[in-house]
Amino acid sequence: MKVTVVKSLNDALRKLLEKDPSVVLLGEDLVDPYGGTFKVTKGLSSFFPDRVLSTPLSEGAITGMAAGMAMRGLRPIVEIMFGDFLTLCADQLINHISKYRWMYNEQVTLPLVLRTAMGGRRGYGPTHSQTLEKLFCGVPGLRIVAVNRLANPGAILEESVAVPEPVLFIENKVLYPQGLYDVEGDQVAGGALRWNGGRFPTAQISWTNFEPADMTLVAYGGMSDVVLQAGYELMLEDEIACEVVIPTHIKPLDLTAIMDSVGVSRRLAIFEEGTESWGWGREVTYRVLQKLPEIAGQTIACGARELPIGNSKTLEELTLPQVEDVKNTVKDLLRRSVLAP
Repeated sequence: MKVTVVKSLNDALRKLLEKDPSVVLLGEDLVDPYGGTFKVTKGLSSFFPDRVLSTPLSEGAITGMAAGMAMRGLRPIVEIMFGDFLTLCADQLINHISKYRWMYNEQVTLPLVLRTAMGGRRGYGPTHSQTLEKLFCGVPGLRIVAVNRLANPGAILEESVAVPEPVLFIENKVLYPQGLYDVEGDQVAGGALRWNGGRFPTAQISWTNFEPADMTLVAYGGMSDVVLQAGYELMLEDEIACEVVIPTHIKPLDLTAIMDSVGVSRRLAIFEEGTESWGWGREVTYRVLQKLPEIAGQTIACGARELPIGNSKTLEELTLPQVEDVKNTVKDLLRRSVLAP
């Protein structure tokens, strides 16, 4: 039986609680029998009743309390029920948690992890389906990690807890019930796989065994599954060879794997589930073009439409990038490349 994303995270939390008495879990409705909205903490309060704490419905208060715990030597792991509610934590994250290290001349550290469920495709509507991590990408002192099904999410969570800095830990809610990819040696999703980086690895997938690709595709978190499927179908149906790059550590971002791939393919398409404007993809594109200005006409960053996300499946699919949208974007960019003088 495959290990699911939610099982991987639950196992990691249990291991952390067992081995480190300073770890404390905080959040709304974490205690059994509920075990959290997406059941990531299910069963844990029964074994660790003093360190798995259900809190009042006040995201700002939860985050502020975690900040105090972290400064006093604990390692709090906060669950914010839906990523949309990070807006209620913004003051604590931006004006306190991310800055105390500098404000107090390195005399305090805040080793806390704030976990939250991001993304749509579940029919939860406009205030429970957004992808908002880009709002925090410009905050100095705050790391942002987004898990996927290639790099074990539980292992990534353990590494995040070990970091002596605050970490915003993004879990796409569509991934929770899905199994981790079967990585057999250096093969996954029908293609060759290799890893770049250390504790927060970046995956690279190629359907030509890393022979030169027609285009580099980049995605993270829940969007990585959509892009992987599109890359596979483009190779199978259209003989378009794509290389997919999937980072886990999205801020700060190590560009090494992306630059290695784009340096060969000379074309880049970046996809995210958040809205396209002012997005992560635009920032990455800018950084790549600083190093490779000659490919300016061969890059594109794509995301969700500039609309609230509807409850109905039809409206949600129209708003968020789908497999066909990725495939059409790749084909259009290749077509423009051919027509360009």
